[in-house]
Amino acid sequence: MSPTPKPFPLTTTQARQIWLRAQRLDERAPFGEGAQAVADAVAHLGYVQIDTINVIERSHHHILFSRIPSYRRADLRQAQSVDKSIFEYWTHALSYVPTSDFPLFRPAMREHQREGHRWFASVNPADTRKVMRLLRVGPLTIRDIDDDVLVEKEHLWQSRKPSKRALQLAFYTGAVTVSERQGMLKTYELMTRHFGWDKLPRSASAREITAYLLDRALRSQGVVSLDSICHLDAPRKKAVAGLIASRVRRGELVPVAVDGAGKQEHWAAPAVLEANGEAVSPDLVHILSPFDPLIIQRKRTNLIFGYNHLFEAYVPKAKRKLGYFALPVLVGDEIVAALDLKTDRQAKKLLMQKWTWVGQGKKIAGRKELKRQIEDELDRFERFQLAE
Repeated sequence: MSPTPKPFPLTTTQARQIWLRAQRLDERAPFGEGAQAVADAVAHLGYVQIDTINVIERSHHHILFSRIPSYRRADLRQAQSVDKSIFEYWTHALSYVPTSDFPLFRPAMREHQREGHRWFASVNPADTRKVMRLLRVGPLTIRDIDDDVLVEKEHLWQSRKPSKRALQLAFYTGAVTVSERQGMLKTYELMTRHFGWDKLPRSASAREITAYLLDRALRSQGVVSLDSICHLDAPRKKAVAGLIASRVRRGELVPVAVDGAGKQEHWAAPAVLEANGEAVSPDLVHILSPFDPLIIQRKRTNLIFGYNHLFEAYVPKAKRKLGYFALPVLVGDEIVAALDLKTDRQAKKLLMQKWTWVGQGKKIAGRKELKRQIEDELDRFERFQLAE
């Protein structure tokens, strides 16, 4: 057995440059424009998280806008509802994922068919039969069902309509899909009819899912750890660790020692480490969603950027430091500020609730010029917020 290679030393600056390249945040328009750019961005990232908070534009639109400067909401609708190149399902959260990855989600769907879903254990089979009978006639939204007897909510986000819970369970089992969204109003459709399939595609094997998780992380993160590969999916770590060890033995992956990571192991493909890393242009400014893949794994962001983002929407107002829905600001390869913004759609204005300098933003010389750069991007961001 060949000895494990000595870890390749990597500074946090190098790790940042690799990660930004992998996230496609190191250039202005890496995916082009239109619905194809949406499909390509989702395919490259592996998922784009959907979220309901709308003090500014919802996270799925925001994440795409950060990588597609000409992005329009209609592009996402085209990709989901017309081209059908993406669909909604659960990753670590509800997300848009590539339709080509559908087999990788079939095992979860089949498990929910067999065993139910812990969030919808109380769904009455009669309600499921009812919504499936209605769906056989055609697609529907929850507003199309007006004969439900409303029930008490079990938690804050739950619908009082039993039909809504039945539709959600059918979504997780793969019987139906979300064929369109208007805001957060979903149109449900039979999965096979939406895609024009005679039957659902085959299920991926456990081995294929393990490889998918590793390859998705390597593609979108560059340098990976078990935590970053298996975000909120700890049961997969053992299988992923076994695959990593196998690829290291074959020379397909190299152990990496990231400055400050301590005992946490990282890996990367040799080609990623051999590439001549270029500094990200300091002219590039991105106002990021707190659900952006660059931010959502807080410990990783803190290790590589030295910035611990605080998501404070559910924190009492008096205890907030950055604000209700603060957005990290990336300038070049540094996170320099956090902006708590709110869109006043009636007044057609983007409101600045709070501006906090963080990281190098607190230390940098010439902060006046940095502020001007960020304000220029805020103008563009405001136009995106208010566009139809």
